[in-house]
Amino acid sequence: METIYFDNAATTKIKTEVLNEMMPYLSMEYGNASSLYSIGRRAKRAIENSRKQVATLLNCNSNEIYFTASGSESDNMAIKGFAYDNRDKGNHIITSKIEHPAVLETCKNLEKQGFEVSFINVDENGRINLEELKKEIRPTTILISVMFANNEIGTIQPIKEIAQIAKSHNIVFHTDAVQAVGNVKIDVTNMNIDMLSMSGHKINAPKGIGALYIRNGIKVEKIINGGHQEKDKRAGTENVASIVGIGKACEIAHINMNSHIRNLTRLRDYYISRLQKEMPDKIRINGSMENRLPGNANVSFEGMDASELIFKLDEKNICVSSGSACSSGKQEPSHVLTAIGVPEKYLKCAIRTTFGDNNTFEEIDYLIKNLKQIIS
Repeated sequence: METIYFDNAATTKIKTEVLNEMMPYLSMEYGNASSLYSIGRRAKRAIENSRKQVATLLNCNSNEIYFTASGSESDNMAIKGFAYDNRDKGNHIITSKIEHPAVLETCKNLEKQGFEVSFINVDENGRINLEELKKEIRPTTILISVMFANNEIGTIQPIKEIAQIAKSHNIVFHTDAVQAVGNVKIDVTNMNIDMLSMSGHKINAPKGIGALYIRNGIKVEKIINGGHQEKDKRAGTENVASIVGIGKACEIAHINMNSHIRNLTRLRDYYISRLQKEMPDKIRINGSMENRLPGNANVSFEGMDASELIFKLDEKNICVSSGSACSSGKQEPSHVLTAIGVPEKYLKCAIRTTFGDNNTFEEIDYLIKNLKQIIS
């Protein structure tokens, strides 16, 4: 039996169209984009075309897009780079308690260097309180970083409102949108977003490629030193093939956005409705069904251990996750579920199921069947 994959928040399969677009740059078009001869110039043009494709998806200027090696690097480049370049203006950063480790650990690292960080609370659905955000602002606050959508429970934050608060206090706003890009409509211009991080492997492009949007006029200190690539913001020879891949994936996401959201929403709602009908006393839905990524379902199963359930489902060729793939080796309860107040009896077995365009209702039926057999 073929593998049934329900962990698209961890990574996605490269689309055939994306791989086909990349192939020439893995074989014949091997030039270095910094070289002046024709094969190098062709590589440079391919990079600039991808920059336009990413910018079109986000509705920004192509010269505001910088390519990185991952969403984590984009977060580090945005937060550390901005903090270092603007420490003369202040040393205070505001973020939330449910951020991805790429943001939380970056902020904790900055604390060791003399910066001050406020980690604000979230409600039972994982959304921040805008009034609490306002109260945390100080004269020394230079940056607010709040994720667009949570990687575990799928909660979408009130990004436009957060950005407006930041703007009204002359504070720069960054959002980790790794889970959101391609799954919800994002307009950085209309939303007043100053910096945005994204990753290729969440939108059917390869692993090892990310991008960072930095609004023109915002200064960010270089954190990888060397050459002058990426408009002197990030040193290192460009990964041309993967850059072409993320560009093509963004183009596809832009074209298919509405149908993609409809499809994932139908799959998620079908899965949750079946669980609620057939296992009502065994489950807890974590997070709100409103303001949620279309393909995300985070469900706790009482009386089970997450690792045990994942392994038993894997024996049936079903792939699900216990939360963030970046934290899968950790034994302590999820910091996200703890922050939203999930009761202790439900903390041990929270399963994240994240759907993709290739999933079917029949696959969900098979998942439900096996869940009932394992948990009964």
